[in-house]
Amino acid sequence: MTDTYVGSIDQGTTGTRFMVFDHDGNVVSQAYEKHEQIYPEPGWVEHDPMEIWENTKLVINEALDKEGLDAEQLESIGITNQRETTIIWDAETGKPVHNALVWQDRRTTDRVEEIQEAGKVEEIREKTGLECDAYFSATKAEWILDNADPIKLQRSRPEDVRDRAEDGELMMGTPDTWVIYNLTGNHITDVSNASRTMLYDINELEWDDELLDEFNVPREILPEVRPSSDDETYGSTDADGFLGAEVPVAGALGDQQAALFGQTCFDA
Repeated sequence: MTDTYVGSIDQGTTGTRFMVFDHDGNVVSQAYEKHEQIYPEPGWVEHDPMEIWENTKLVINEALDKEGLDAEQLESIGITNQRETTIIWDAETGKPVHNALVWQDRRTTDRVEEIQEAGKVEEIREKTGLECDAYFSATKAEWILDNADPIKLQRSRPEDVRDRAEDGELMMGTPDTWVIYNLTGNHITDVSNASRTMLYDINELEWDDELLDEFNVPREILPEVRPSSDDETYGSTDADGFLGAEVPVAGALGDQQAALFGQTCFDA
């Protein structure tokens, strides 16, 4: 019988790692690649989503090649990721409409102050469990939709980015969603990442219409929210794609929640 393994993608703030584990939880192989930190202005931090995806493919293949493993030996792939970092991309081409705005980015601080002055902080906290802050995805998505320049996109359809979002022609997600989409073609996030967007009601476990209205984020661009570990899986890699095998993508967990779970912190 051929040995089988589990693969784990850790898409972090400074780089991307792929680790291969055996059935006893031992690390069999791993590879890591840094990506560029982009600082257009003081307090602004961006990543190139295409560089992140290229690096993801690179480290998966490198880790497998190191130990002479075949992709078909992977039982499944799981993902952990930097949270809150926000990417919006074209649903047809898969190309981002703007660089990712990283969780560290502070360009939307003025927008947050508007919300605070309007007395909406407590309502947001009750629904999301979060303090209203530029840290989270909501104001980042709003900024991209309002500021991505369609002329710079050099597309065949240079319509207003927000109009295209409302027509369902764009997709939004945190890095887990971006990686899942590129691996499987499906637009999915998990509850731990959805809960960090400031658009998700953690009591009702659903995207909240009032929050979407507040931050001018069309529901049409949001991913499906699934359990962090899903027996139905999020989809599989394409047998004709870079791996040359159909490997299920079976789970995702934001990095801080994943670290807590990894330390067996199951009880309050």
